[in-house]
Amino acid sequence: MRLLSILDLLFLMVEKRKQPMHVGGLFLFEVPVEADEDFVLSLVQQMQNSKVPPTFPFNQVLHNLTYWTKDEEFDVEHHFRHIALPKPARIRELLSYISKEHGRLLDRARPLWECHIIEGIEPEAPGRPKRFGLYFKIHHSLVDGVAAMRLVQKSLSQSPNETMTLPLWSLMMRHRYEIESILPDKKSSALSIIKDQFKTAKPVFSELARTVGQSKDSNFVRTTQAPASILNQSISSSRRFIAESYDINRFKNVASNLGVSLNDVVLTICSGALRNYLLALNELPDEPLIAWVPYSMRKDGSASGNQFAFILCNLGTHLENPLSRLRLVHDSMNDGKQRFGRMNQSEVINYSLVSYSWELVNILTSAYPKKQAFNLIISNVPGSQKKLFWNGAELRALYPASILFNGQAMNITLASYLDKIEFGIVACSKTLPKTQSLLKLLENELAYLELICNERKLGIRE
Repeated sequence: MRLLSILDLLFLMVEKRKQPMHVGGLFLFEVPVEADEDFVLSLVQQMQNSKVPPTFPFNQVLHNLTYWTKDEEFDVEHHFRHIALPKPARIRELLSYISKEHGRLLDRARPLWECHIIEGIEPEAPGRPKRFGLYFKIHHSLVDGVAAMRLVQKSLSQSPNETMTLPLWSLMMRHRYEIESILPDKKSSALSIIKDQFKTAKPVFSELARTVGQSKDSNFVRTTQAPASILNQSISSSRRFIAESYDINRFKNVASNLGVSLNDVVLTICSGALRNYLLALNELPDEPLIAWVPYSMRKDGSASGNQFAFILCNLGTHLENPLSRLRLVHDSMNDGKQRFGRMNQSEVINYSLVSYSWELVNILTSAYPKKQAFNLIISNVPGSQKKLFWNGAELRALYPASILFNGQAMNITLASYLDKIEFGIVACSKTLPKTQSLLKLLENELAYLELICNERKLGIRE
C-alpha cells in the first residue's frame, strides 16, 4: 500500500472526460536487419502470452482516492493493444492514431496504463529497415515526466544483443536491484507526511511575504499576469498530436554562444514560434504569454510518483527582437530558480500549491473561465544519452505526449534522446487551428538564432 501524495491526488481530482490526466510517449523502433518477417508479431505474442505478473508501478490500482495497492486480478487484455495501420502508413497517419488514443480516459478500476504496438509504418528513409511504434500512456498520478523517462530507460536495454523474454510491464524483474531503485520510500506514513507538511509552513509563508513586495518591473511573474488568449479556451476531448526531431547540438551551440542555458534557448524558440503562430491568426495578445515550466525536485533515483514544482516564465511574446525575448526568458527563469533554491523540496511544492491555489480551484471548478494563471505548459525532460534497444530493435525516436487542462488548449513537451531533442505538442483539435504549422515555426526560430550567433562571430551584429 502506498499513500497518494498531494500532487498525485490533484491529478486524479482534476480529471474529467474532456480532461484526461495521463502522460504518454510514442517510441519508434527499427526492426533488426537480420530479423525474421514476424519479428513484431513475436514481440506481441511474447507480451500477450506471458504469465509473469507486472512489476511496480504497473501493478498498482487506485483505492478510494487514498492509496495505491497491488492489483490481484491483472488482465493483460485490458492494457495491451496490437494495431496494424494501412500500409504504407506515413507519420501523419501514425500521429492521427496517437491523437485519438491520447484523448481517451484510462479505466480507474484497473492499473492506470495502456500499451499499444503499432505496425505498418513506412521506413524512416528509402533503404532503411522497417519500423514499428510503441505508444504507452500512464496516469500522471503515478509518474511525472522524469519518472516516466526513467521507466523507459530501465525497461529497455543498452545492448542490441540482449534478448528480453518478459513483457515491458515486467521487464524490470530481469535485474532485481532495478526494482528497488524505483520504489518509493516505504517508511513514509500518514503521520510523518503530516508532520513534514507542518514544518514547511514558516519558510513557505516567509517566501510568499518576500514576493508580495516585489515590484511590477521585476522579473517575478505574478499569477494574475497571463493575458487572455486563444490558447486559453474551453477544450473538448479531441486531441491533435504533432511531433518533430531537432539536432540538440544546434540548441547547445546557441546557448553557448549567447551565454544562457539550453532550456532558455528552448523556451525562447517556443516563444518565437507561438508569437508567429498567433500573429498569423491575428490573435497575438498585447501582453506577453506566460508559460508554466515544470521544475524537477527529484533528488533520488526513483521512477514513480510526482516530485516537481512549477516556475512561471515570461515568454516575452510582445517583443519582436529574439535576443530581447531570450534575455527576458533567462531573467524570468533565474528569478524562479533562485526562489526555489532558498527552499527544500517539500517547501517548494507547498509554496507552489499556495501560490497557484486560485488556479488549482479554477482547474477543478472552472470558476474563472476567462482568467488563467498561465497560458500553456512547456516542459523539458532529460532522456537517455545512450542507444536503447528492444530485442535488437533500435529505438530511433521518442516523442512525449502530455496533458491539457480546461482553459489550457496547448502543451509543448520535449525530451532529449542521444543527439536529438524530440518535440511532442498536444493541442485541442477543436479549439486551435493549424497547429501543424508550429513545427516549421520552431525550425525558423532556431535557424534565426543560429544566424544571429554566426553574425556575431563575424562581427556583423552586436
